[in-house]
Amino acid sequence: MKASNISKSLEQLITLKQPVFLWGPPGVGKSQVVAQSAKSQGLDLIDIRAILLDPVDLRGLPRISSDGLSEWCIPSFLPQDGSGILFLDELNAAPPLVQAACYQLVLDRRLGEYVLPDGWSIIAAGNREKDRSVTHRMPSALANRFVHIDFTVDFDEWLLWAVEMEMAPEIIAFLRFRPALLHDFEPERSSKAFPSPRSWEFASGILKSSTDPDIFSELLAGTVGKGAAKEFSGFMKIWQDLPEIEDIIENPGQVEIPTNPAVLFAVCEMVGRAATMERGDKVLIFAGRLPDEFSVLLVREAVRHCRGLADSDSFAGWATKHADVLV
Repeated sequence: MKASNISKSLEQLITLKQPVFLWGPPGVGKSQVVAQSAKSQGLDLIDIRAILLDPVDLRGLPRISSDGLSEWCIPSFLPQDGSGILFLDELNAAPPLVQAACYQLVLDRRLGEYVLPDGWSIIAAGNREKDRSVTHRMPSALANRFVHIDFTVDFDEWLLWAVEMEMAPEIIAFLRFRPALLHDFEPERSSKAFPSPRSWEFASGILKSSTDPDIFSELLAGTVGKGAAKEFSGFMKIWQDLPEIEDIIENPGQVEIPTNPAVLFAVCEMVGRAATMERGDKVLIFAGRLPDEFSVLLVREAVRHCRGLADSDSFAGWATKHADVLV
């Protein structure tokens, strides 16, 4: 299930107070989807990394009460009131005794003397056993309590998120050209670094702050893996040789149109990001000269950065000429 559908599902299941388990390979954004769901619904979020807990951490320490009976000190990280999401991340990576301590919390919404407030829902997440991550088989009684959802990476949804997060345009353009490298995880590989939505986000931050090309190349290889880093480095040479944006805007009807698909992806990303209402007519003139798939790509990117462009006469003219592609 892709991220947008997971968000819709969580909205419904949270209302029902139905425990949910999100399954997916490393780096796809399971934790982010839960955090975004909590934010969109105005709920508090308590993120507990189950793999870091000991069984006693959940139940708390015993003490002697004033009447001489033993009682458990409730851990401060468990919610006491209000409403929100209790997120048990990496639950199936936790030792069996920690998972056992979660039985009562998930099954009965209580843990010893502690009772989970009515306004709180439980969501858990973890990597799949086939991902060769550190996992322990979840007991059937615990697994049967959850609604299980498999997380899949959707490139178009990731693209919208990447633009919103202002990721480096070079990385977005490269992944448009090589979408298969957005998430390329094979458990059988021995490489410690591999391409994933999370690692490309790291790479974007490194790219924005790096000033030494040699250091950046090494850091990129250590972030997304040597293969993806090598391809991106080759793409960067194309990016650096692109015409200036002002040259395209000033002469949209005459500037030379590249034939290399990688260059066209880069140009569409660059020109689309530069779109404004003042530049709109010239952007659409240039878009009209591109092959249909790249023309649509450029205009879609331009409208994403300048919403008003979709209401212009130039856009209407472009849409009429490309009606057969847009249908």
